[in-house]
Amino acid sequence: MSLSVLITVTHLLGVGHLARAAAIARALAAAGHDVTLVSGGMPAPLVRTGRLRFVQLPPVRSAGTAFSTLLDEDGRPASSALLAERRRELTAIFARMRPDVMVTELFPFGRRMLADEFMALLAAAEACRPRPVTLASVRDVLVAPAKPERIAEAHRRLFRHYDGVLVHGDPAILPLEASWPLDATLAPLLRYTGYVGEPAPEDDEPAGDGRDEIVVSGGGSAAALPLYRAAAEAARLVREKRWRLLLGAGVVQADFAAVAARATDNLVVERARPDFPLLVGRSAVSVSQAGYNTVVDLFGTGVKAVLVPFEEGNETEQRLRADRLASHGLVTVLPQGELTAGNLARAVRAALALPPPEATAIDCGGLATTVRLVEEFARRRGGLAAPALAANSAESAWRRLDDALATAVASGDTLAFWWRDDDATAPTPALDRLLTLARRHAAPVALAAIPAAATRALAERLADEPLASPLVHGLSHRNHAPADEKKAEFGAHRPTAALVADAERALATARERFGARLLPIFVPPWNRIAPALVAELPALGFCGLSTFRDRPATEAAPGLIQVNTHLDPVDWHGSRSLVAEDMLLDGLVRAIAARRRADDTLEPIGLLTHHLVHDEAIWSFCERLIERLCRHAGVRIHAAREVFAAPSAGSGVDGPA
Repeated sequence: MSLSVLITVTHLLGVGHLARAAAIARALAAAGHDVTLVSGGMPAPLVRTGRLRFVQLPPVRSAGTAFSTLLDEDGRPASSALLAERRRELTAIFARMRPDVMVTELFPFGRRMLADEFMALLAAAEACRPRPVTLASVRDVLVAPAKPERIAEAHRRLFRHYDGVLVHGDPAILPLEASWPLDATLAPLLRYTGYVGEPAPEDDEPAGDGRDEIVVSGGGSAAALPLYRAAAEAARLVREKRWRLLLGAGVVQADFAAVAARATDNLVVERARPDFPLLVGRSAVSVSQAGYNTVVDLFGTGVKAVLVPFEEGNETEQRLRADRLASHGLVTVLPQGELTAGNLARAVRAALALPPPEATAIDCGGLATTVRLVEEFARRRGGLAAPALAANSAESAWRRLDDALATAVASGDTLAFWWRDDDATAPTPALDRLLTLARRHAAPVALAAIPAAATRALAERLADEPLASPLVHGLSHRNHAPADEKKAEFGAHRPTAALVADAERALATARERFGARLLPIFVPPWNRIAPALVAELPALGFCGLSTFRDRPATEAAPGLIQVNTHLDPVDWHGSRSLVAEDMLLDGLVRAIAARRRADDTLEPIGLLTHHLVHDEAIWSFCERLIERLCRHAGVRIHAAREVFAAPSAGSGVDGPA
């Protein structure tokens, strides 16, 4: 299967983002795929593009770490005309390609100032039929915004537009949650690839440059100037070794000349070279910042390293990475705040005295794994999944779930689940199958019934099903959102008074239909609800609210308990059949782990089904999962009446009236 792949990346300071994206693009091309790499940062001649189709957008950059201000290539503020031209070129490339797979590097986790062009690209993808597989590509460490609403915005974009997130790191060394707040709903999107690095080139020059030297590097920007200056002076203190300083293209000629003027007879100052990996592999000690690509070049070489992580402008990425590697005994760290010539000389001498590091345990197979994952995502979207591969991956995931459940039981934990099924209106064979499954395993199920469409026959059918409890699923499941926005019946698209009137009518209609069996719990269609309506629900007679993904608090409003769902097996944006089992189950395993680590404020894990749209693949998954959960003594599927019980100091549970 040959795929058309579009990768877009914009590097603003160094060239690390572009270098990693280019390495991935080359690997995909080597696997036989047609790859276009679009770069929106400054030209970087040392980054190899090989036989790729490479497109350079009108470039932008930042002034140091001031990423909120974009500059053009001449250092002037980027104009709206320039940004509009970039958007036009990017969407035109997409229209010509109609790619099978689209990869956005860093966005939506970062590059917020370029969100307009990324969102234009995503809109083009959403309008394309078939829609391309859309993946985010991120390094091992992210910089989380200080404002929670920006994190929430990134998550919303992921859930709406993306099929997965390729995390180019090793979770055993540095899991993404060390730098970015993850929850049980985001975790299923993540796919760790291992670190993206290419094999070290063959070294056939025993006496080549770098041999037994102190090699000092700082990436492609000018951010490493303090390191270069300190190293030039440290070379005077450690004279028994030759020092070689490699200054990137981002260091202007005047600064290069000033550093070179400090050279002694044991110091070589030159521009960065394309054979940098060879020089590092030959060195006695590598001295560098802790950027992703530089660190990956160190892995597997057995080279002793001193890392001086870049920490200006509240940057935390490199320090976190450096400290994690140091904790594994792989590097020596000199914090930037302690950088002096004397301290650097001492750190180099200390590194020289250490044995070579053991980096073999680090997963550096990121290129091969990335290619495999891209191909797997494409197979699933196109219905071309290799049966043996898919089956093996799924069975491994079921084993991981069994292990997680067994571990919880062995620890004496009780895992709480609940089950919500949406869109009930009338008795159907699909409803019979759902209720039979519930009875077989004594698993309570909450049926979110649509009041305006619910028939009397549905109420009669549920009268003999004590495990089934009806909830209020909107009023008529009618979309009131504009055509260019996500569907919602109770979103903020209508006056609050109209929302309140419809919610009040929905409760009255449901009570008339289901009587005392009804639980006054509001389930907004498409799981979207205007905040203004939430505040009004208790006064209307509702005691609970249920949507999707982890709730922000136990009460959505005073007197209104919120308990959400978290696992939906339907691939709504793709095949509308079963989401890949390994993705679903790995997300469930992470949700279990999160609840074992947390206190009692986390809600029960909610299973969400839609019986009317299930095909055999979805039914089979649901039946296997319910059976798996119910056979574990430490797992309990609670009735909705229990999970929506008002918190109290006593041990009894009083359900909704």
